[in-house]
Amino acid sequence: MSSEEQRIAYADQGWCLAPRTLGQDALAKVRSSVRAIAATERPEVVYEEGTRTVRALHGCHRYDEVCAELVRHPVLLDLAEALIGGPVYLYQFKVNIKSPRQGRKWPWHQDYAFWAHEDGMPEPDAVNIALHLDEVHESNGPLTVLTGSHTLGLVTTGGTARGRDWQDHVSARLTHTIPEDEIPALTAKFPPRSLLGPAGTVAAFHPSIVHSSTDNTSADRRAVLLLTYNSVTNTPTRLTRPAFLVDPDSTPVRRLANALT
Repeated sequence: MSSEEQRIAYADQGWCLAPRTLGQDALAKVRSSVRAIAATERPEVVYEEGTRTVRALHGCHRYDEVCAELVRHPVLLDLAEALIGGPVYLYQFKVNIKSPRQGRKWPWHQDYAFWAHEDGMPEPDAVNIALHLDEVHESNGPLTVLTGSHTLGLVTTGGTARGRDWQDHVSARLTHTIPEDEIPALTAKFPPRSLLGPAGTVAAFHPSIVHSSTDNTSADRRAVLLLTYNSVTNTPTRLTRPAFLVDPDSTPVRRLANALT
C-alpha cells in the first residue's frame, strides 16, 4: 500500500494497518525495556485497581533510551508524518498491558475527548500509532474500533470531565466514556473491527474514532505500545496533567539514523 493509499484508507475508515512491521531485533529491545520498566516503582507505572498487576506505563521515552529511540524510528514516524501531512512531535507515550486473565477492559471512548477537555488540544490533528509487543488475538483483549466513527466529531460523553484525578483517565473507571446505551446504534452504523496481528504489527487510528477493548480472558499477555504524534501546529492551550502523561515538549521529532529493523 502506497502512502497515498494509506492516507485515503485512514481518512475513510479512521484507521489503517501499516505495510511495514517493526523488525525482530528492534522489537526485542523494546520488549526488554518494557519488562524492566514494569518491574520498577515509579509514578508512571499504573496498576489495575486494587492490585499490583501492571495496567499501563506512561512517558517511558522521557527516561528510557530504547523508548526514546523508538519515537524516532522511521517505521513509526514516517507513518505519522504521512497521515498528519507535516512535522509532528510526541504528545503521549504509553504501553497498555493486559496480563493473562487479569488485564481489564477499556470502556468505549474517544481519545480526543480527553485531549480537548483536559488539555485544550485545538483540533484532532494527531494520530495514534499502535505497536503490538505481543500477538493480539480475539481472546486477549484486542483494541476494537468502530470503522468510520471518527467522522462524528466528539460524541456526548458520560464522564464528569475536568477536575478528577488523572488516574481516572487511565483506569477501567475511565472518564469521558460513551454511555453503553449508545453503543448498539453506533455499532450498527459503524462496523466494529478488532486490530489483530502478530508482535511487530503497526496500526494507526484517529483521535476521534470510537474504540474500546475487553478483558483479557486468555493465558496470553497483550501489550500494545501507543505513540501519539501531534501536529506541531496543534499544541494544547492548557497543560495541567503530569508531563509523563502529556509531554510539554513540542519540538519536531527527527528521524533516527541507522535504526534497528
